[in-house]
Amino acid sequence: MTIAILLAAHLALDGFPLVADRLVTGQHAHVTLTNTANQPVTAWALAIVTHPAPGRTHREVETVDGYLSEATHGIAGAPERLERLMPGQSRQVDLDAVPDDATVEVAAVILDDGTAMGDEKIVTPMFDRRAKERDALGAVASVFRDVLGSQHGEAAVDALRARLEALAERDTAPCRAAIGAVDTYKQRVHDRTPDQIDDSLRTYAAFVTREWELAKKHAERKSR
Repeated sequence: MTIAILLAAHLALDGFPLVADRLVTGQHAHVTLTNTANQPVTAWALAIVTHPAPGRTHREVETVDGYLSEATHGIAGAPERLERLMPGQSRQVDLDAVPDDATVEVAAVILDDGTAMGDEKIVTPMFDRRAKERDALGAVASVFRDVLGSQHGEAAVDALRARLEALAERDTAPCRAAIGAVDTYKQRVHDRTPDQIDDSLRTYAAFVTREWELAKKHAERKSR
């Protein structure tokens, strides 16, 4: 195991408001990230650079997008690694095993206001994924809004299941999560009153709507 201190001043020259230092190599590799901006960092990419043979360089990029943690923060099971980095906050981030000569570079950063910097081959796909997630969350929110406006109890659960399965976005993470939630409610319908079922469905609908609102905001890149 080797501990490498990457100077913050060196990384700051790259213009990134995210500093990666205190790299620990070996089987239990990790690095410390620090947000030096005055707003949350919602997404970032780290490039792990190694030298597998003399004269050869290998660069592997790991991306994290945590903009939805504004809605999921505090929920049991929500992974810390997908949490936003708040201003001034530092966090130790685990890495796959890396050799002693490895270095870690910040390759891209997205801030809360949509400002993005870094490798465009990394940044552009991240916003593309956000746009797809926005559309999928919007579709799920629309289904819940339509069904809960006209049906109740077990009938609402069944209608939601059918509508979600018919969505073009049914293979997306938001839709799969919604189907899973509806299936859980279906298993409990005989132990709960129609009003209790409605309350659970409305709570989930409000959560999805909150995620959709965040996705609409964060899918838009701030103009330079």
